[in-house]
Amino acid sequence: MTTPPTSDVDLFADETLLDPYPVYAELREQGPVVHLRKNDVHALTRYDVIRDALADWESFSSTSIAFNPMANEALTGTSLASDPPTHTRLRATLAENLSPRALRGLKGQIEAKADALVAELVEKGSFEAIDALARAFPLEVVADLIGFTGHVRDNMLRWGQAAMQVLGPMNRRTAENFPVAGELYGWCSEVKAEDLAEGSVGRGIFEAEARGAIPPDTAGHIIHQYLGAGVDTTIAAIGNIVALFAAHPEQLDLVRANPSLVPAAFNEALRFWPPVHAWGRRATKDVEIEGTVIPAGAQIAILFGAGNRDPRHYGNPDAFLVERNPVDHLSFGYGPHGCAGQGLARLEAHAVIEALSRRVQRFVVGPEVRVPGNITRSIEELPVLEVIPA
Repeated sequence: MTTPPTSDVDLFADETLLDPYPVYAELREQGPVVHLRKNDVHALTRYDVIRDALADWESFSSTSIAFNPMANEALTGTSLASDPPTHTRLRATLAENLSPRALRGLKGQIEAKADALVAELVEKGSFEAIDALARAFPLEVVADLIGFTGHVRDNMLRWGQAAMQVLGPMNRRTAENFPVAGELYGWCSEVKAEDLAEGSVGRGIFEAEARGAIPPDTAGHIIHQYLGAGVDTTIAAIGNIVALFAAHPEQLDLVRANPSLVPAAFNEALRFWPPVHAWGRRATKDVEIEGTVIPAGAQIAILFGAGNRDPRHYGNPDAFLVERNPVDHLSFGYGPHGCAGQGLARLEAHAVIEALSRRVQRFVVGPEVRVPGNITRSIEELPVLEVIPA
């Protein structure tokens, strides 16, 4: 048994965050596990190793999903940062309100909303794709779903972004976002059923708590996850969809010609540009991977984007091809912690892709602006200068 290879790559340096793909390729070639000295993490770089680790909660604990102890402490007791059996119970309520059956009634509403918004933007002829579509649409959907009203609605974007930033190492971005994430945490610890709209999923979570289906005082934690884990990532995914279709108009043509490719297009967008850069785990014991040993207690960094572009698993991995339909991409995670909100994310993204493919023939876009983010990798600004309608 040997120790894993080491690297001086800084996973959270600005240049890595803006374009991590050259770093991912370099690390993947070094080995399935690479110890990054600057971050003191063991990075998992290849598809099979990542998928196996996500499935093995006993060896790779979720009690350390963040890369700093303060955030991990704040997340203690949430379904995101717990292992079975606690995780199983907490997640059941989260998942119950996000199951295909629970979401079925929303499908028509979400599709109508996406279509109306896209129609309005196409009519305008030019717009800012991130603000006007990628942010506006999921924020409204989630606010209605959970039953947010008033100042909470206004703070959702700030809170959702901060909740992801603070999962990084203790760098400037993390430090600046802690107070904002604290506002969200504070609100979630005080929220009452009556603060949320009647008939909303948020109210339903409080009702589950009242009847003892989840432990006392956990409803707020669960609502925290809808906002903390679900908003920023969905915004990133929808922004990516617009940018990818603008850069690859022939792929948009394929979806327009064959609307059954809508889910495949979303899977490929997620594989090609995962919204999450790195996610943490903690090794609970010495873990052997392909002849090297990760020591017990080591902080793990799961690199979804490195796994999703692993040529050992996907042919021609650096091409964006909607017909590939990579249903097994890693961007929603895998195993017991596979993204609980993926059904809702799919509903939203499919509705947007469907509306775009029906109404848009070509986008002419200006340069995309990216800002380094510790955990979420997203586009900050994407000006659509002209829309050629379908």
